[in-house]
Amino acid sequence: MSQKGISLFQLNQQIKNILSDTFTSGVWIVAEISELRYNQNGHCYLELVEKGENSDQIIAKAKATIWSYTFRMLKPYFETTTGQSFSSGIKVLVNVSVEFQEIYGFSLNIKDIDPTYTLGDMARRRKEIIARLDEEGVLEMNKELAFPEIPKCIAIISSPTAAGYDDFTNQLDNNSFGYKFHYKLFPAVMQGNNAEESIIAALDKINEYEDVFDVAVIIRGGGSQADLNCFDSYWLAFNIAQFPMPVISGIGHERDETIVDLVAHTKVKTPTAAAEFLIDCFDECREYQNGLREQFLEEVNEVLLSSSEKLVHLTNKFSPMVSQILERKSNQLSAAKQRLKTAGTHLLGNQFHYQQRLNSQFQYSTERRIENQKTLINQLQIKLKTKIKRQIEQQKHHLSLFGQSVKYLNPDHILKKGYTLSLKEGKIIKDIDQLSPQDIIETRFANGSVESQVQKINRKTKTTKLNTNG
Repeated sequence: MSQKGISLFQLNQQIKNILSDTFTSGVWIVAEISELRYNQNGHCYLELVEKGENSDQIIAKAKATIWSYTFRMLKPYFETTTGQSFSSGIKVLVNVSVEFQEIYGFSLNIKDIDPTYTLGDMARRRKEIIARLDEEGVLEMNKELAFPEIPKCIAIISSPTAAGYDDFTNQLDNNSFGYKFHYKLFPAVMQGNNAEESIIAALDKINEYEDVFDVAVIIRGGGSQADLNCFDSYWLAFNIAQFPMPVISGIGHERDETIVDLVAHTKVKTPTAAAEFLIDCFDECREYQNGLREQFLEEVNEVLLSSSEKLVHLTNKFSPMVSQILERKSNQLSAAKQRLKTAGTHLLGNQFHYQQRLNSQFQYSTERRIENQKTLINQLQIKLKTKIKRQIEQQKHHLSLFGQSVKYLNPDHILKKGYTLSLKEGKIIKDIDQLSPQDIIETRFANGSVESQVQKINRKTKTTKLNTNG
C-alpha cells in the first residue's frame, strides 16, 4: 500500500515554520570566517565554519549575509575597535537571525558583532606558529641564503593540472628576452588535509638533488582562504625555513600573507609573478654586466687620457732640459778641445822625440790588441758553428722520430697490416651497443671499402660474428 507524501515546498515550509517558532529572536554565535566577499551593491557574503578542538577538520558550516545598510556600520565599528581588518581567517562573535527560504534554503543574517571577541583560532594559532618559529631561530633562515645571480635550474612544487603551473612555465618558456631555463616538476597536493605531507615529501625529493637546482618554487593558482590553510602549517613552514636552497612562494593570492610566505626567501603574489621575478634576475645580471663594461671602458679612457697628458707634460719638461745639457756639454767639449790643442802644440814643440816613441808604443799596443780580439772572435765563431750544427742534428733526429711515429700511427699503415675499420654514419664503431639489426655499416680496408647490413648481433662473447650482405 503506497503512502501519500507531501511536496518539497510543504516540507521546506514546515522547516521554515519550525525555525521561526524556535528562534524568535537573534542568537549570539561563535564562528570562524572562512570566506568573505562583497558585491557591487555593498552586501557582504560569508561562509562561517567551526572546527574540531584538536584538529583543523571542519565540523560545521553555514552561509551568512550582512546586508549593505548593516555592513556599512559593522565593518568600521569592528576595525576601529579591534585595530584589525574584517577579513577571512578570524573568529567572531555575531548576533544572527536564523532564516530559511523554501528556494534558497538555510542561512544566517548577521545583525550585530561583538568587537571584543577579536582574533579567531586560526589567526591566534598563526601568531603562535610565527612566534614559535622565531623562538627556534628558523624564521629568517631561508631569507639569509645567498640568492643565485642567474637562477637557471628550478625545482617546481605544484599540482601538474593547476592553471598556475601552466602560467609559470609558459612565462618562462616564452619570455621576450629568449632566456633559457631548466625546470622539473615535483608534483604535490596543494590543498586539503594531505597538502602539508605532500609538499614536505616534494621538498625532501628536491633536497636529494641539492647540487642540481638553484632555487625551489612553490606555486598554485589561488583559492579560498580555507583552501590556503595548509600554507599556515608549522611543519611545512619549519621545513621551508631550513631548506638548503632559496624558496620562492607564489601561491596566487593577494588577500593575506601565509606563514609559508613569511619563511620563504622571496614572496610573490602569483605563479606568473614568480616567473617574472626569475626573468628579472637575468635582466639585473645583464644590466650589471653592461654597467661593468661601460664602467671599465670609462676607466680605461680616463687612464689613457691621464697618461697622454702626463706624457705631453714630461715631453715638454724633458726637451728644455736636454737642450740645456747638450749646450753645456758642447761648451765643455769646445773648451776641452782648446785645452787639448794648446797642450798638444806645447808637447809637440818640446818633446817631439818623446811623442814619436809614444806613438810607436801606442801603435804596437793597438795592433797587438786587435790581433788578440781577432783570435777571440775566430774562436767564438768556431764554437757557435759547432753548437748550431749540434742543434740542427738534434732537431733532425727529433723530426725523424716524429715522422716514424706519424707513419706508424697513420690509419692507412694499420690497414695495410690487415686490420679494418668499421663505421656507422661516418663514425668509428667502438662498441657493439652502437649497432642494431638492419643497420648499414662501412668496412674500410687498405685498398678500399665495402658496405654491409647487420643481420644478427651476438653479445657477451669474446668475438662477435656478423652475418652481412655485401
